[in-house]
Parts: sequence; structure tokens; C-alpha cells
Amino acid sequence: MLLELHARDLGVIADLTLVFAPGMTALTGETGAGKTLVVEAIELLLGGRSDPLLVRPGAGEARVEGRFVAAGHAAVAGNADRHRDGDGDGDGERILSRVVPATGRSRAYVDGRLATAGELAEIGRTLVDLHGQHAHQSLLAARTQRAALDRFGGVDLAPLIDARRRLDAVDEALAALGGDERARARELDLLRYQLDEIGAAGIAGPDEEDELEREEDLLAGAEAHRDAGEGAYRSLTEDDALGRAIAALTHHRPFEALAERSRALAAELADLASDLRHATEAVVVDPERLDTVRGRRRMLGGLRRKYGERLSDVLAFESQAKARLAELEHHGERARALEAERAMIAGEAAREAAAVAAARRRAAPGLASAVEERLRTLAMGGARFEVAVDGADPADEVTFLLGANPGEAALPLARVASGGELARAMLALRLVLGAGDDEAPGTLIFDEVDAGIGGRAALAVGQALAALDTPQVLVVTHLPQVAAFADHQVAVTKQERDGRTVAHARTLTDEDRVVELSRMLSGQPASATARDHAQELLAAAAASKGGTGAR
Repeated sequence: MLLELHARDLGVIADLTLVFAPGMTALTGETGAGKTLVVEAIELLLGGRSDPLLVRPGAGEARVEGRFVAAGHAAVAGNADRHRDGDGDGDGERILSRVVPATGRSRAYVDGRLATAGELAEIGRTLVDLHGQHAHQSLLAARTQRAALDRFGGVDLAPLIDARRRLDAVDEALAALGGDERARARELDLLRYQLDEIGAAGIAGPDEEDELEREEDLLAGAEAHRDAGEGAYRSLTEDDALGRAIAALTHHRPFEALAERSRALAAELADLASDLRHATEAVVVDPERLDTVRGRRRMLGGLRRKYGERLSDVLAFESQAKARLAELEHHGERARALEAERAMIAGEAAREAAAVAAARRRAAPGLASAVEERLRTLAMGGARFEVAVDGADPADEVTFLLGANPGEAALPLARVASGGELARAMLALRLVLGAGDDEAPGTLIFDEVDAGIGGRAALAVGQALAALDTPQVLVVTHLPQVAAFADHQVAVTKQERDGRTVAHARTLTDEDRVVELSRMLSGQPASATARDHAQELLAAAAASKGGTGAR
């Protein structure tokens, strides 16, 4: 949903900010006031083609910014104001910007970062649909038309999707087996060599290298360790200073306690010396074992360089290689089983594709008839709408065609020349398809939807726009009968300032709407008769919306 739009130096727009609310908003104003520029500003945000001629004369560049929020995050009217005041948490918000220089290439931004026009288009198609003579209409895309027909006809695609997913999985398994006999032979030789190399190493476990490192440390310093132990033992045993101290203290009553402590210390020292002697004797000087440990570590390091960062990775590789070897050695048996499974699933997928094609062909006339019925209420009584379903099963080639007038050939919607007729066809489609499309944009914009109509047809168009089940509808209109059905109305006016035309826009109050509708009705905003008629239109529109369940 579009929350806020800011445009600067765009055509007759010098500096314009508009805040939009949920529901239906009508953009009105005299011809040339700048209503279409508002729509062009939005189209630029959706990745539309930029044109330096859009830049206001005398300005270096035109800039457009839009603040959007996903429909699910702005379901109530108050959200627009809440986000504008900065009180919301911003969930789902996107800021799209476009700069069009007077010379050079345009620039695009998404949430403040540089982007391409293609990125704007990708994001924009999830947020806004422009209906009229605009490229950004999701219902012109073949995949969207196909999805619309499926939704209308309740076509269940799940079994076909599941069958195709399982078929892809079997195809991947077959490809993994290897279809080239020579390639399999080469892979078998490599796997056997790798497994022989790892197996010959006889890896004791994932921690073997750590144990070898500790052993190497002991062996490499064995002589130094032994010398240190022997020196310490000699120091403890050759100088019996403690024995002499005990002899001197014995039989002297003042030192009895100290003599006893000295004798205990002497016993502990003797134990220490004994332990030190045993520990020193346990240190083995073994150069051959040291060479063996170092060689073992080099060999394990070589395995790690080939098969994994750690020994645990090497062991995991060994396990996977054994599984792959078994798979290749039983290739024929496994391939036959997979081919049988594939044939079974392919048959299932073909049956499901045929069922989907049949369901689409059954649904097509009903959708076409429903849209034609809507078109008759939108001043297109002679229009013919067709839904073509072609292609091999599951008949994915779905095309919507429109013959706007009796005797005209029905053409794909993308080739309909009249913006007004296309917009009304899109309106009819939206009304028929209704809610339930989770991928539908939260904002629909209708430009030229009222072209060439008036009277009762205009009332029908206004009522249809108000009945759309979507969070936000913006409509550019010249007709008071259409504008009266809006929940909100924005008037675009132009003024002359310093010899130049400048566009302004403001959201109208209820009283202002009466004045604006009076202008649209008679060109005389002050006319009492026109005001009475305007109030009557607003009251009738409000009653009609209440009676039909529209907003």
C-alpha cells in the first residue's frame, strides 16, 4: 500500500507531498493540472521508463520518492498516519526512489541503497498495479493470467506439482548414478584408490593426531627431560642438609616440635626423590620411535590435505566413498529400479497434467462469461472477453483476450490500444476474481478508467471501483459520479507563480469535496444547484456502498 508520495521538479510539479490512506482515493482536477504526473511519478517508482523531458525546466533533475507498506501491515486506515508520525515499527515498509537528471541516466534507490530500474520493477509489481496505458499491470503477464484462471476455477495444482517434484528427484538420482560407462569406470578406480589409501593408513580414530603430537613432544625432548630429572634427583639426595638440621635439634626440649616437623619433611622429601627417580627412569630416549611418530604425522597430514580439514572429515569422506562405491558397483540394479520408479511417476504426472488441462478448459468459459457480464455494467455492452487455453498438457498457455466492440477481433490484453477499455477490462477482472490472491498488490491504480463514458455507466464504474476487495484503490477521474464513491479525494490544481505554472495537491475535507464535485459537475463551484447535486451524489454513493457491502 502507498503511504506517502513526494515529487520534486517533475513537469509542473515543483514540490509535492501526498499522504494516502487505505480505501478508495479519487484524484481530481482540471485538465493539465498534473493528475497524470502523479501517476507518472508512481510509475517511475515501479521501474518505468524515465524521460529527461519530465524534468521541470530550469531544474537539474527530477526526484520521486514513495513510502510503501505491505498490505498485511496496513490493514486499517489509521496505519498511514501512524507510519507518517514515526510511531509504527516499520514492519514491511519499503522506500523506493527515482532520480531523473536533465541529462544522463536515471538513478534508482531501494531503502536508501543504489538499485537498478529492474529491481524497482521487481519490488513494485508486488506493491502496485497500474491499470490504463501503463506497462506495470500484473494481469498482462501470462503467468498471472494462468494463476487467475486456476484460482477462479479452483484448479488443484498440488498433485501435479508433487508428481513433478518426485520426478525431478528421480532424475537427479539417475544423473548421480552416471550414465557414461567409461565415466563410471574412472570413478570406480578413483574411489577404490582413495579407499585403499585411507584404509592402509589404519587411522586409530579422530583424535590420533593429538595423541601423536603429545608423544612427539615427549620424545623430541627426552634427553633434556632426563637430564633435568637426574639433576633434580642429585640435588635432593647428595646434600643432606635437612638430616644435619634434625641431628642438631634432637634432644633439645625447646626444639622438639620443630625437630618433629623436620623429620616429617625429611620423609616427604625422600618420597619426592623416589618418585622423581622413577619418573626420570620412565623417560625413554628413542630416536627410532621419534622418527616413526613424525612420519606417521606427515602421512596423516597428507590424507587431510586430500580428504578433509580434520581426521574426522577424512573418516567421513571414507564412509561416503564406501557408500558411493557400493552404489556404482550395483549401478545396473539401482538404475533399473530408478527407471521403473520414473516410469510410474511420469505416468502419474501425465495423468495429473491432463486433469489440470481439463479443469482449466472447463473453467475458461465461466471466467469469460463472468467478465463479460461485468463489462456490460461498465459501458462495454458489446465487448467480448475470451480465455484461450492452449499448449500441451497441462495447458499452461492461458491468454486473456478482449474484443472491445462488436465486430472487432478479440486481441490479447497486452495489445488492447485503448487505455480506458483496458482499464475497465482490468476492473471487471478484479471484480470477478475478488479476494484470495495472496500475491496481488495492495494498491490498484486506475487511470483513464472513465474515458468515453458518463451518466449511469459512470455511476456503475464508481460503484465497481468502491466494491474492489483490495486495501487501496487510487483512481484518476474527471467524472463526479466516479469521484463520489471514493473514501478520500485529492484535488490537483495549478497556479501561476512568477510566470510559471505550478501544480498543487491537497486532501479534501467533506465540505471541500462538495465544492470540488460542484466544479466537476458544472464548472461553477459556487453554484447552489451544483452543490445540491454534489451532495446528492455523495449521499447516493454512500447509500450504494452501504447496500453492497463495499467500503
